[in-house]
Amino acid sequence: MSQFNNVTITKEANIYFDGKVTSRTVFFVDGSKKTLGIMLPGAYDFNTDSKELMEILSGDLEIQLPGESWKKISGGESFEVPANSNFKLKIHTVTDYCCSYL
Repeated sequence: MSQFNNVTITKEANIYFDGKVTSRTVFFVDGSKKTLGIMLPGAYDFNTDSKELMEILSGDLEIQLPGESWKKISGGESFEVPANSNFKLKIHTVTDYCCSYL
């Protein structure tokens, strides 16, 4: 899906890691939400509350999920992150992403 219809978007950005990771929250009529964002090159450590599906729209990175080794991910690929967990990212090129909260 390349676009979302009938949504509400929060104008204020979510800004993390001194502005190197930013996103906007998109709310759907069914109550679900996603964030659309950009990550600049760097190393980041994230915590989750709910299960997430991270779709990498463009870019190159590595991810380390809990209890796993590092894995390379490129634009067009996705990965799931468990609820109430921590994951690490190494962003190699500017990365465009869509995060769905499951």
